Amino acid sequence: MPDQEKRSLEEKLRTIIQTVDVANAMTEPLTESIKNLLYLSARSMKSEEASVIIRDGDEGDLRFLSAIGQVADQLVGMKIPSGKGIAGFVFSSGQPMAVADVGQEQSFYAEVDKTTGYSTQTILATPLRHNGEIIGVLEYVNRNGEPPFEAFTPTEMDKAALFAEALASLVNAYESAKIFRELGEKMLTKDEEVNFKDVRDWLKNLRSTAEHREMIDLALLVKEISGRGESERTLCREIMESILRCSDAKSDTSFLSY
Repeated sequence: MPDQEKRSLEEKLRTIIQTVDVANAMTEPLTESIKNLLYLSARSMKSEEASVIIRDGDEGDLRFLSAIGQVADQLVGMKIPSGKGIAGFVFSSGQPMAVADVGQEQSFYAEVDKTTGYSTQTILATPLRHNGEIIGVLEYVNRNGEPPFEAFTPTEMDKAALFAEALASLVNAYESAKIFRELGEKMLTKDEEVNFKDVRDWLKNLRSTAEHREMIDLALLVKEISGRGESERTLCREIMESILRCSDAKSDTSFLSY
């Protein structure tokens, strides 16, 4: 491979790998934050199980993004067909829904229980909204203790809406980072000219470089600052924009140094 072509390939691969790694650095703590908030909110709601369900593809299907409880591991990644279940109704209508006995609710999607072996009896579902768009559903299932379970109250529906607001911001950030990561992976897998045997060692060494480590550290630092609050996010954005403006100005006037 000619040196110029090799350098071009290395630069392209470097960009792709950096894209994937930065996205992973963002999605992993976001996933953990979503689960932590589910635990916190479930305790407040006196609920045994809680989950975040998001849109999956363009056909209207839904997918469990995160879950806590007895069958959480089985739920994560499970799909709900378009328009099915209480989650499907809440997602399409934008209206919260509390059901005291799912056995009396025609819209209940029993396939999830059949797959997991769990017995859903009472449920509260509320939409996740971000910038006016419904991006998912927050669900609480059953109560702590033994059945028969107490039904969820209107006051608890209002409380769930507050948790949904916080979770929606995390889910939106997760989805944005996920798209970023998928873009990098797609660029890598669709490049038929890449000879992975020739560049395998280079790819391994890339992540150990000081420059790459600093980039990941910066991504995590931005994530941490963004989680501190709106004022911190605004300040962080202003600082970063100032740095870019300074860099652009320096580039534009670089001819003065000649």
